[in-house]
This record gives sequence, structure tokens and C-alpha cells, in this order.
Amino acid sequence: MSEIVAGCLIILGGVFAVIGALGLLRMPDVLIRMHASTKIGTLSTGLILLGCAVIFATPDIIIRVIAIVLFILLTAPIGAHMMGRSVVSTGVPLWKNEDVPQDEVEEKLLQEHPAPDKR
Repeated sequence: MSEIVAGCLIILGGVFAVIGALGLLRMPDVLIRMHASTKIGTLSTGLILLGCAVIFATPDIIIRVIAIVLFILLTAPIGAHMMGRSVVSTGVPLWKNEDVPQDEVEEKLLQEHPAPDKR
């Protein structure tokens, strides 16, 4: 039974990883791509590691899996935040949708971090 559960978790993690890769290819903006990669990447890594913990089921492996998952849960949002700030501060053009009104937050961010002069 544990092999079936572990196999399902690992396959589900792989499916989410493929969905994240498709999100990286299909999304129009750097920030949206980053969102897809960090959220899905964390989920797929957690599911695959959980499947490994189920299949091996020894205390040292379970402790390592918990430590790795906690490390990923702590570092992925921080890394994504830092990448997002660098994208906004360097003036990378963002996706504009005509159906949605411009966000005031983007204007405020551009006032705080003006785009560098392109010479």
C-alpha cells in the first residue's frame, strides 16, 4: 500500500512540475512566470519528497525530508521577492492587459524605483 501512495505522490509531483514548466513557457510576463515557477516548484518538490519519505519510511530520511521541505518553503518566497524587486527596479517592461485598468501599485513602484535611462 505504501508503494502505491508513494507512487501517486511522486507522479502527482511530476505532473505539477510539468504544469509549472508549461506556465513558464505560456505566461506573458516575468512576474507571472516567476509566480508560476515558485508556487508550482515548491508544491511539486514537496510532493516528490513526501513520496520519498513514504517509500523509505526511516526516521533519518523523514527528518531530512522535513528539513528540506522547510528550507524550500522558507527560501522560495524570499528568492521570488528579491527577483520581483529586481525586475521592477530595473524597468523590465511588464504585461499590459487592456481589459484591466492600470494598477496604482505599479505606478507607485515606478516612482520609488524609476527605470534607468537607456542610452
